[in-house]
Amino acid sequence: MRVSLVSFSIENQGEAKRLDGRKVEKIHSDLTANTLGFDLTKASQLAPNVATCFEGFRKYGPLDISGELAREWLKLPQNVNGLPNAEVLFPYVGGRDIAIRPMDVWVIDFFGYDSTETASLFETPFQHALENVKLYRDGVRDKQRREKWWQFGRSGSSLRTAIEPLSRMIVTARVSKYRLFSRQPKGVRPSDATNAIARDDDTTFGILHSSFHELWALRMGTFLGVGNDPRYTPSTTFETFPFPEGLTPNIPAANYADDPRAIKIAAAAARLNELRENWLNPADLVDRVPEVVPGYPDRILPKDDDAAKELKKRTLTNLYNARPAWLDHAHKALDEAVAEAYGWGDDYRAGLLTEDEILSRLFKLNQERAKAEAKANPKGKKNGK
Repeated sequence: MRVSLVSFSIENQGEAKRLDGRKVEKIHSDLTANTLGFDLTKASQLAPNVATCFEGFRKYGPLDISGELAREWLKLPQNVNGLPNAEVLFPYVGGRDIAIRPMDVWVIDFFGYDSTETASLFETPFQHALENVKLYRDGVRDKQRREKWWQFGRSGSSLRTAIEPLSRMIVTARVSKYRLFSRQPKGVRPSDATNAIARDDDTTFGILHSSFHELWALRMGTFLGVGNDPRYTPSTTFETFPFPEGLTPNIPAANYADDPRAIKIAAAAARLNELRENWLNPADLVDRVPEVVPGYPDRILPKDDDAAKELKKRTLTNLYNARPAWLDHAHKALDEAVAEAYGWGDDYRAGLLTEDEILSRLFKLNQERAKAEAKANPKGKKNGK
């Protein structure tokens, strides 16, 4: 439970307003105040960002299985329809897989198999769903989920369509102490504990991992859980964020591949990802083993028991808790590249970009673009893709 105490007094009209014990000029409806006058509660959704960030798949019932069981099923002979179980088995990525370590959970996804006749041709996965999911779904109110009990509770068709032409996607935990993004192959199934961004370029990955986007996401999101951790949402945090001009999500990455700004951001982002991966899974502690059938990411396994104990400590959350100098340097290089893309490089290097200054500038961009969109499209239709 979170409680905000707001007091009003007719007798004290004209006195200075106070927020958290300090005098402020104005208190906004989100119970924030700043010296620069901007009000983030008035930020608008931006059309170029629409149809890019999606909530992960909602399975509604125990369609998930262990990696050990999944590999047994993957090695079974082809089914009577001539297809292997690999057609309906996929690695399942949740928030803990990103912030902690991969949990090695897989999921049965019968998308496209809309009848029990077609789904049952995958004998073993269907039998699992029949025994473990049907009883649960029989008791739900939603007709579609009840009648299509072997499929995900939400098909996620918009996400599937968006990532289809890509080689990978960007995934972030919906609720996490730190705003961490992970590059994932499009063959995985992100869970509803994540948000998936249908972009596969390092430039977008870098912009999202910059302190500019992190600050925006912290202020535009909500907070959940015992730890009061920030919550990331497609509508309020992603669709309102003003990306640098010419590098917005509605532009194919190939169109700005030769842009020096994009190249510099991509290089800094790739370096950050490389260094983090080297720390998470050092070559002297892990073996990379191909999956039992091709087409899936390699498994990362500890070399021995001592390595396994060490790897348990190597999580992104622990890394960002410690924030070693090399990580700080990598993020500063990324932030400088993103600042230059906005045209703020000199101010960044001069140390003029305080948190309030960054948010003020981003809000101004948001408002300018929203007004331009409204003028160009007076009927208010979103046309983000």
